[in-house]
Amino acid sequence: MQIGVTTVSMNSVNTNTGAMIALQSLNHTNQSMAIAQKRISTGFRVSDAVDDGAAYAVAQTVRSTVGALTSANQQLGNVQGLLSTTQSSLNNISNTMSSMRDVLVKLSDGNVQGNDRTNYESQYKSLLANVQTFIQDASYNGKTLIGDITGSNGTFQRVAVARNESGSSYGIATYGGSALYGSINFTTTQMDAAATIAALITASGTFINMQNFIGKSLNAVGSSVNYINNQISYNNDKIDALNTGLGALVDADLAKESAQLQALQIRQQLGTQALSLANQAPQTLLSLFK
Repeated sequence: MQIGVTTVSMNSVNTNTGAMIALQSLNHTNQSMAIAQKRISTGFRVSDAVDDGAAYAVAQTVRSTVGALTSANQQLGNVQGLLSTTQSSLNNISNTMSSMRDVLVKLSDGNVQGNDRTNYESQYKSLLANVQTFIQDASYNGKTLIGDITGSNGTFQRVAVARNESGSSYGIATYGGSALYGSINFTTTQMDAAATIAALITASGTFINMQNFIGKSLNAVGSSVNYINNQISYNNDKIDALNTGLGALVDADLAKESAQLQALQIRQQLGTQALSLANQAPQTLLSLFK
């Protein structure tokens, strides 16, 4: 029993099998060249969803995360300026209050009377005016942590700042400068009485409580500065890690692609020649009719 086999004559002018094969090979080479050229021109192995939909979707998510972390660092950087300004203000307040305490110690002495007492009281008021200035001017980019924010002795409020790509917040301590000023703005009657002044500067006195609170405020600001600096550093490390992973996922190996493109260019030339020769094959049939 014989099985029929359909064959195409190599001497046909209707069907040029060699040309079809050469054309298919050339088209495939051209497609590969287009891919290699795209990778070289963009620098990406996956530059859009057409190249690799799944990888591109992951890459877009990573890029979004990097952008969000960059935004968080910008916000944290802005807070750095605010904290630096606040720290400077509190340092000046602390130093000034040390000088004010020296004056109060002198006023607590009942032997200080007359012009001497008046001069010390004026000196205290002058230093108090400095404290008020430090409170009022402790602003950065229109924001303040101690200026007009109300608060009570020993109580910290919170101002939140975005710290990561998820928008999680970090609370920054604030302090009511007006409460401080009001607590150490003693009346003339209080300052004229040595015994009253002495009570204000005891271990549990109003002035000492306020001075201690400034110390706690400085500690809180210092902790916030360290936290913000560490968070910015961590976010930068995370951005670098994400970019490294992103590069491994979508970046093209340009050396490999360049070598591949050169090989494809040679294949394209050979394919063009092969197609030309295949198209010339039917011409040989003309010799049979001479």
